[in-house]
Amino acid sequence: MWERATVSVAADILGAMNAADRASALLALHTDPALLRLVNVWDVASARVVAQTEGTQALATASHAIAATYGFEDGERIPLELMLEAVGRIVDAVELPVTADLEGGYGDPGETCRRAIGLGVVGANIEDQMKPLREAVASVEAVVRAAADEGVPDFVLNARTDAVLRGGDRDPGEVLADAIQRGRAYLDAGAPVVFVPGALVEDQVVALVDVFGPQRLSMLPVPGPPSLARLEELGVARVSFGPFPQRVAMTALQEMVEGVVRGEGIPAGTRNLT
Repeated sequence: MWERATVSVAADILGAMNAADRASALLALHTDPALLRLVNVWDVASARVVAQTEGTQALATASHAIAATYGFEDGERIPLELMLEAVGRIVDAVELPVTADLEGGYGDPGETCRRAIGLGVVGANIEDQMKPLREAVASVEAVVRAAADEGVPDFVLNARTDAVLRGGDRDPGEVLADAIQRGRAYLDAGAPVVFVPGALVEDQVVALVDVFGPQRLSMLPVPGPPSLARLEELGVARVSFGPFPQRVAMTALQEMVEGVVRGEGIPAGTRNLT
């Protein structure tokens, strides 16, 4: 596996890589002890801003944010063709590796990821949506097989389990046990990393890393502890932020509008980023 210095490869070198090399670079960012921090994007403008920010090593799309951009609700309401078009535009606009949030795979995770790979995508989130475990494992296997068939064996499948997110009022111990069982099954099926979104306390993170192994757990950090620095210490591979970057941007827009209504103008400190 690449040394950490190699992981921080220059954008011009990444630009010359083929899909298999980009996937290997993205995988190396996950296996490196340094926590991979992905700020999710939803269009070309947001992708360029994030990609051009010093320290950014890769990009992740957010399905919820892309759907909202086109006026659709989350949950595969946006047509697959439109989702792939948006993702492809993002890939074409940047030099960094891009991993795409493809929800549950639109009924055929293997084929959906194969098409995304054809656009230059080198990683993907696929949700289990708490389907029967055997069915969810088959989806993971289909994606891994499709990536190998397309010549991208290091494709970074961020296999998501909704066990915690949909835990509701169930006993927290049972919810965690579900997440562990499902995550372990997805790793055994070939996924290099497991995404467990939801509010996780430190003891739960420790338990997941203990079972999955270091640099195999992906999270969506919520406000409050554990901090990103602490997650890195605990052996978490990656954090991403889902729809929240878009919400931050929309909050700034709404605050500007509120200021305009009060008679104010363009906020001080506004940057020319597009």
